[in-house]
Amino acid sequence: MSESCQLKYFLKLGLHPVEWIAAVTIAAGTAAIGYLAYKRFYVKDHRNKSMVNLHIQKDNPKIVHAFDMEDLGDKAVYCRCWRSKKFPFCDGAHTKHNEETGDNVGPLIIKRKEA
Repeated sequence: MSESCQLKYFLKLGLHPVEWIAAVTIAAGTAAIGYLAYKRFYVKDHRNKSMVNLHIQKDNPKIVHAFDMEDLGDKAVYCRCWRSKKFPFCDGAHTKHNEETGDNVGPLIIKRKEA
């Protein structure tokens, strides 16, 4: 396309080429800022909120607790929300967690079956 054809094309659309360049630059800058803001504030927060274990034994690749049935007594209550200060035992922290997140997690309760 020759330079005069390009100029006629832009003028036909109602804007001078310099105005088009300015408009495209502003639109691209706005899109870039919007994308960076999205990545900075939404994606990072969303990823952290999806993590279940936020602070317990983060240096271990997998957390496993095992107990002998004989050591449990008649009843044991275990945390499933990962927010308990007495982890792996439940301290009721799931109540606050559920209010903040809309979750419905509760403890794991193991009871000895009555004969």
